[in-house]
Amino acid sequence: MTSENEGMGDSDYQKETMHMRRWETLEGWPEVRGYDFDRAFDMGEFLASYATMGIQASNLARAIAIAKAMREAKATVFLSCTSNMVSSGNREIIKYLVKHGHVHCLVMPAGALEEDIIKTMRPFVLGSFEAPGRMLFEKGIGRIGNIFAPYDRYLALERFMQPVFDKVYGEQRERGTPFTPSELARAMGLAAGHEDSILTWAARRDVPVFCPAITDGSLGDLMHFQRQRRPDFAIEVVGDHHAIVRLALAAERTGAILLGGGVSKHYVLNANIFREGLDYAVYITTATEHDASDSGGSPQEAITWAKIREQGEHVKVVCEASIAFPLLVAGSFARKDGDDGGNAKA
Repeated sequence: MTSENEGMGDSDYQKETMHMRRWETLEGWPEVRGYDFDRAFDMGEFLASYATMGIQASNLARAIAIAKAMREAKATVFLSCTSNMVSSGNREIIKYLVKHGHVHCLVMPAGALEEDIIKTMRPFVLGSFEAPGRMLFEKGIGRIGNIFAPYDRYLALERFMQPVFDKVYGEQRERGTPFTPSELARAMGLAAGHEDSILTWAARRDVPVFCPAITDGSLGDLMHFQRQRRPDFAIEVVGDHHAIVRLALAAERTGAILLGGGVSKHYVLNANIFREGLDYAVYITTATEHDASDSGGSPQEAITWAKIREQGEHVKVVCEASIAFPLLVAGSFARKDGDDGGNAKA
């Protein structure tokens, strides 16, 4: 019977023994430890402490590190979100990233485009998760979680969109081809011309805003009315698919921040298949894998489809994005060069 270590040199054997000992004793592994609030508060140190907190806090610290790596590598950054991210205060954080050139492509649902424009005219307000549905319905208020969105906001959207559609339709007839969803989003942003608008800053910074499900919302309803008035009115989606694939192919490195799931998440992942996957990926979601949905799918699942490179840096933060996303941005893109992630002290 030959020894298990036969043929292994002394140096290799010592390395193997040390490796086994490290696993047996966990020597050198980080100690689980939280932030010390007995010290003067430091935002950078507070965010850094998440790395040793354990559970999802450590995944958030990993997400911050990956976001920093995207920035340092000058990767082309794709950001996708669900519409409730724009319903919430995450709208202003996404606008910040676009305004300051930290993201280079947005993929959003129709609701996100609509609500970004609506908020340039009238705000949504903070309500309650427990508010009775019938009472709100009778008062003309729609509810998005604990955010109240009165119906009159959507009437304002309809009034805003009419001259936009007139312009788009006129240009469509002149050039002989329909607008794509990203061209419509740009037209909306330019028409709004608002400092707090994601779409306005995206138009100013030439950041494409792709909306693969452009008819899934009030915009779709308004397009239905346009088609009734103008039988040749159309929005052409294939052009945008071609554009996002070309954007991915042209990039030396790509990264993605994916807030929630749905079509928007998959659109980013699918575009990066053409370049054999993302180099960096941060998922922030409450969806889990148990139902085999793409929304809940993990980065490891994405690797099987070449949506993320096998050697790419990736993490899934299982957390509601209105909590995790602001912390991610505070610890990465919002930091100044040379800062440790935040220098506010109290």
